[in-house]
Amino acid sequence: MSNRLSGQAAIVGIGATEFSKESGRSELQLSVEAIGHALADAGLVASDVDGLVTFTMDTSAEIAVGRELGMGDLRFFSRINYGGGAACGTVQQAAMAVATGVADVVVCYRGFNERSGSRFGQVSSWANAQVNTNGLDNAWSYPAGLSTPAATVAMQARRYMHETGATSEDFGRVAVADRRHAANNPAAFFYGKPITLADHQASRMIADPLHLLDCCQESDGAVALVVTTTERAKDLAHPAAVITAAAQGSAPDQFVMTSYYRPNIGIPEIGVVGRELWRQSELAPTDIATAVLYDHFTPYVLMQLEELGFCGVGEAKDFIADGAIEIGGRLPINTHGGQLGEAYIHGMNGIAEAVRQVRGTSVNQVDDVQHVLVTAGTGVPTSGLILSR
Repeated sequence: MSNRLSGQAAIVGIGATEFSKESGRSELQLSVEAIGHALADAGLVASDVDGLVTFTMDTSAEIAVGRELGMGDLRFFSRINYGGGAACGTVQQAAMAVATGVADVVVCYRGFNERSGSRFGQVSSWANAQVNTNGLDNAWSYPAGLSTPAATVAMQARRYMHETGATSEDFGRVAVADRRHAANNPAAFFYGKPITLADHQASRMIADPLHLLDCCQESDGAVALVVTTTERAKDLAHPAAVITAAAQGSAPDQFVMTSYYRPNIGIPEIGVVGRELWRQSELAPTDIATAVLYDHFTPYVLMQLEELGFCGVGEAKDFIADGAIEIGGRLPINTHGGQLGEAYIHGMNGIAEAVRQVRGTSVNQVDDVQHVLVTAGTGVPTSGLILSR
């Protein structure tokens, strides 16, 4: 079956605030600032925008963003659920809107004060008190002490280690690669601060087997992306990052971070996304020069490599050996530093980095990039993209 979405839309503008631990301004201010930068990058103005997409978790309503920026009529607005799993889904929604003529220019945005405000890494009692089925699901695990993201992931990480023979050092190689890339990125919070595998192993334990350096940052900041048709993109400021494939995915017996009741307690939801990306794009893992893999926790990066077909089940520990995921390796990942090294903006900064790789403007540019694969948060219903030159 042909895919009518492939190649019909493109990301034409990217923008961000600085990434910090104390932004000193509201989440609405952050989002508006990032959108302004993204529109300027695209050579567009606020009145060109007629669609907005964000996360259900975002606190800045579309109408408030529209008022602050002086936008006109909005013909399309949408929100995606499941936290970081929404990131690439926002771009999919925008692409479908412009490809079908529902809107002409759609901005995807995410802004939050996750360090100075509500800290996602801490125990969040609201998560099991939500008046929805996600709250009901969390009510099973919270009384047992699984009340932080790290605690829920530790369960899956330990099982993965048992089944594959992966070690904490294998997880640490992801952190080392990300921080090496961040060290060369002036926008990264950990600019100029690489780590060694020994540093990773010496970092304090958060939830066995996860060390501190296995866990992403908590960040303040915002990122915005501008999406329009590939036809209109030809007349704009920068080379377009064409949306070759865009997918969402959820696997059977899916929960939010606690899918422990199925035979595969890994992250098969990203396998659903991967198969759809390969189908839509008619590409294969060997066509991907670099990838941005959602790195909220290092074990999930190894699992993603397997689910996406870059290597076989249980083989990720060998695939990443000897610097394979660093610049100069067979598949450099997270060349901006990822959420471990640059910032945790729910994966939106990773999509922006994929655009830079397509444009050829990354601070850690990979040679001859034609296609970049991007994933969103795993352990939850998720999404992914393939962006192309």
